[in-house]
Amino acid sequence: METAYRTYYANGPKDVEHYSTTQLREDFLVEKIFEPGKVLLNYTHNDRQIFGGVTPTDGELEIVLNKSLGVEYFLERRELGVINIGGPGSIIIEGKEEPMKKQDGYYIGKETKDVRFKSDDASNPAKFYVVSTPAHHKYPTVKISIDNIQPKVTGDAKTLNHRSIYQYIHPNVCESCQLQMGYTILSEGSAWNTMPTHTHERRMETYLYFDMEADTRIFHFMGEPTATKHLVMSNEQAAISPSWSIHSGVGTSDYTFIWAMCGENITYEDMDHVAMQDLA
Repeated sequence: METAYRTYYANGPKDVEHYSTTQLREDFLVEKIFEPGKVLLNYTHNDRQIFGGVTPTDGELEIVLNKSLGVEYFLERRELGVINIGGPGSIIIEGKEEPMKKQDGYYIGKETKDVRFKSDDASNPAKFYVVSTPAHHKYPTVKISIDNIQPKVTGDAKTLNHRSIYQYIHPNVCESCQLQMGYTILSEGSAWNTMPTHTHERRMETYLYFDMEADTRIFHFMGEPTATKHLVMSNEQAAISPSWSIHSGVGTSDYTFIWAMCGENITYEDMDHVAMQDLA
């Protein structure tokens, strides 16, 4: 059965400057990522990234987008990143099964024909967050265990942004065509992420916010530096950030998020910083 997904079209910065809150949420916010027993995906025309959730319960799930993408199988011309943020499960790649506890990840290279997902316990299902981008070359498939990642600790408690960055799909971990993917955990007492902010003129990015209490909210900032807007987000919701937009957030408590980038290059530090006095 063909997997259903929602399409998000690209938006220009001058148009977004005039968007209402309702239209901003409609075009840039994904309110539901995970649903037990289903695959929920989203396709953004910003660099043609596909992202969403796979939540297996009683049986295995797979991503089938052959007709929608004009290919014979999902990863014929794409690469895939996976991070489990739920209960224990496993991923089955070309018949080989690998366990995936919470925070474990995978890079799966193009031309991989058979990828399936399963949970150990249907009452505590795995939640596989998946991100896929077009790929021009086949790189090796690599399991990325959270146990083997040395986080980059940055920020300061004084400025409320002390955080640990776990780089999963990154040149110092594994090879990829254009996909970069990682996991950022804010320390208790910290609430700001990426402030002072920046833009990625050469790369777009998506964010999944999670591990939040029911009444915690994230204010995700976006827009051009001189015309900022925000999305109010809840647990396990995602935001699309175009290359021309800032991407910064603050929460009512600490939180965790997965970032995924694609575009012209895989140079993590390729960003255009915005001075605080230039924000409006």
